[in-house]
Amino acid sequence: MYTFMIVLHVLVSILLMLVILMQASKGGGLSGTFGGTSSTLFGGRGAATFLSKMTTGLAIAFMVISIVIGLMSAPRGTSTSIVRQEANKRTVPSAELPVPQGAMESNQAQPGN
Repeated sequence: MYTFMIVLHVLVSILLMLVILMQASKGGGLSGTFGGTSSTLFGGRGAATFLSKMTTGLAIAFMVISIVIGLMSAPRGTSTSIVRQEANKRTVPSAELPVPQGAMESNQAQPGN
């Protein structure tokens, strides 16, 4: 699934670049390439409207796919589990705790009774 999302993201990126490059800054763009008459598929204002809608749709798809890929690649633990792991690393296991001297004397006295 992750690989599919990456491939889809690359395709959307390439399409978005192509659609942006087809647009002209002054409105000539694709309609000027095909003759510029109003009877063409992308007629005077039709090209700008179609390309701007295409740009908007591809930009939204790009952002959504970016968020999904980010969520898919995020670590699976929560921040509280990381805090607990750090706290567990700092605690001393019970086998390494120092034994008070009074406890040693009382343990030695009991078996001799």
